[in-house]
Amino acid sequence: MRLRKLYLLIASLIAAWLATSCQSAKPSVLLPPKQATAPALTKASAAGPPAADLNSRPVTEPQQATRAAADDAITQLIAQVEKEYQAGLGNYQAGHLEAAKQNFDSAFNLLLSGPVEISADERLEKEFDKLLDGVNGLELTALQQGDGFTEQKSEPAPIDEANEVTFPVDPNVKAKAAAEVRATHSDLPLMMNDTVAAYVNYFSTSGRSVLEQSLARAGRYQEMIRRILKEEGLPQDLIYLAEAESGFKPLALSHAGARGMWQFMGSRGKGYGLERSWWLDERQDPEKSTRAAARHLKDLYQQFGDWYLAMAAYNSGPGTVQSAVKRTGYADFWELYRRNVLPRETRNYVPIILAVTIMAKNPAQYGLQDVIPDRAVPFDIVKIDYPVDLRLVAECVDVPVRDLQELNPSLLRMTTPKGREFDLNLPAGSKGRYLDSIAAIPPDMRVWWRYHKVQEADTLASIARSYRTTVKAIVAVNDLASPNLEVDTKLIIPIAPGKHAFSEDPATYSRHAVAYRTKRGDTVTRVADDFGVPPEMLRRWNRLKSNNLRGRRILYVHLPISPNALESRARVAKSKGQRTNTAIARIQVLRHRVKQGETLSSIATSYKTTVSALQRDNGKLANLRPGMILIVRESR
Repeated sequence: MRLRKLYLLIASLIAAWLATSCQSAKPSVLLPPKQATAPALTKASAAGPPAADLNSRPVTEPQQATRAAADDAITQLIAQVEKEYQAGLGNYQAGHLEAAKQNFDSAFNLLLSGPVEISADERLEKEFDKLLDGVNGLELTALQQGDGFTEQKSEPAPIDEANEVTFPVDPNVKAKAAAEVRATHSDLPLMMNDTVAAYVNYFSTSGRSVLEQSLARAGRYQEMIRRILKEEGLPQDLIYLAEAESGFKPLALSHAGARGMWQFMGSRGKGYGLERSWWLDERQDPEKSTRAAARHLKDLYQQFGDWYLAMAAYNSGPGTVQSAVKRTGYADFWELYRRNVLPRETRNYVPIILAVTIMAKNPAQYGLQDVIPDRAVPFDIVKIDYPVDLRLVAECVDVPVRDLQELNPSLLRMTTPKGREFDLNLPAGSKGRYLDSIAAIPPDMRVWWRYHKVQEADTLASIARSYRTTVKAIVAVNDLASPNLEVDTKLIIPIAPGKHAFSEDPATYSRHAVAYRTKRGDTVTRVADDFGVPPEMLRRWNRLKSNNLRGRRILYVHLPISPNALESRARVAKSKGQRTNTAIARIQVLRHRVKQGETLSSIATSYKTTVSALQRDNGKLANLRPGMILIVRESR
């Protein structure tokens, strides 16, 4: 027992000695040195330290290293934020609103969730302000040009669904189809094997509705498509490529980002003259995309000398197919298929087209004889060189907006492009009516003004409220001699740029947005109520489609500004770095008419605000002119 106690004592002494040795071996890490050396003086500090720093401790090497690491982390964070922001700008310019929104949100989230609070570092504050001003500026620029954020709704491309299925080969279906192939006349080579038979089985069962819908829609475009294929010297049965790809839906969008009836990727479409912008995507123009597809297919056939390889290259790109041919030495699609050297979707692509072609050319054998093709929709074309809102166009010719959108599927927004000519398609026979009606609207107001057909209970006051304009303005522009309105007559409604008739609330909204950080339990309705804005406006500013905010960390809110100086309640942030969800400020919003001799400084003093606040709410004002209206916000 004594021996055991002796061992324990010796072990304790050894442990204590080891601990002391370890500490003395690394004094700069675990313990401050007993005599710290004063840091070398820089030019800025040569005159002596500031009074507040006389008793401060000198900065040690570990502290310097920590600060350097923190600076490095901030530099890297800003670089990441900038990368996301620049990516957002690129997507915005290309018209990819959802992708741009994700980039911008990611940039904000990186800043807000970084290792350092934004308010603790001037560089982070500067970056945050840059983001906020930049993103808000882009949104408002689009809105100033019209309804720039009403996105067109795309539709899923049918070929995506076909690519996901795996269907068994029915021996009876295969045998029957093989017999039909031998008796079918086609200007494309047709064949039957297990893969093609599996897709015949799919389109005969669970995929039947997709095929029937595409056969019906073919009636709208087949005359135009066959004409262009003939003009380009191509097989007529290439029309079934579009049927398999998109079901003849101009708004079809694939998982990979291919668009339109002929499913062009952006870069490929651009190479064949299909323009893309914020307002327009000609991949969705039926005739222009058909012409581009015909020329692309002609080029691919000239390259490969085989329609199966040309179709495969149309799907995955000529480089992919050419590489597979070089690797194997076989310029044969089915040999490449067997060797599994093509992407899965490309291996399925040709069999899908063959299955659709065989069934479409033998409707009676597959019970498709009762499918009635849609009629081609005739239309008039008006060449315009000004932007115009489709809702105004619809009011000019008395048709639903949806009809105009279907006639102009290349338009991504509710407004035609600015600064270029555009072929506006109108319902057949309505061209003259449109030209007469639009002539009464000033060219620079055609994205804002409206026509209103008078209803039984309408009054000038009720119409003015619903469109957020004034009775005086309506009377003046329509030269009305009496307030009495005749039912079914049309009134021109002058609407000031930036004001939309979303509700009867007469509020307009500030130029700059508040960035609000959401908390658990928030919904669009709840946040909109806290800020005193309509929920539909909050959804519009943030491109939201529902009341749900799941996954959204940042919301942008333009504070309401009332022309009658009404008070608005707004939830605002106390600091850029720590955006609290409980801080609610009561804000008085006023409009001040500039008088002779006034300056921003004198106006700011009289309202107990600042020049920078006036500039923030009214843009970077260079000069004041008497009569100008300034927005002034006073916090209580």
